[in-house]
Amino acid sequence: VQLQASGGGLVQVGGSLRVSCAASGRTFNRYDIAWFRQAPRKEREFVSRINWSGSTTVYADSVKGRFTISRDDAKNAVFLQMNSLKPEDTAVYYCAARRGFGTRYPYDYDYWGQGTLVTVSS
Repeated sequence: VQLQASGGGLVQVGGSLRVSCAASGRTFNRYDIAWFRQAPRKEREFVSRINWSGSTTVYADSVKGRFTISRDDAKNAVFLQMNSLKPEDTAVYYCAARRGFGTRYPYDYDYWGQGTLVTVSS
């Protein structure tokens, strides 16, 4: 499966943004999808994941209550709605796919999108 992240941009503190992950391939609905982010000079960190059926979602503590992950298999897409954005949310956001149970660890994912930059200005 090939992934392409989009929707990043510049937003003010407290604002909202939705990033998207578009996937190619007919078996998209068999993959767990996760979002990771990487800020300058920091390691890539887990943000959220959704299982293949959309019945299970998991969030990092830092985004819980502010971010919402969802998927639309008819469109082969996963979305991350980000509300109440903070300067520390500034990062390149990556989507990743794993055929199997999703985890919080980047090394468990087989396919990656190219990333989309989110900048939150104060």
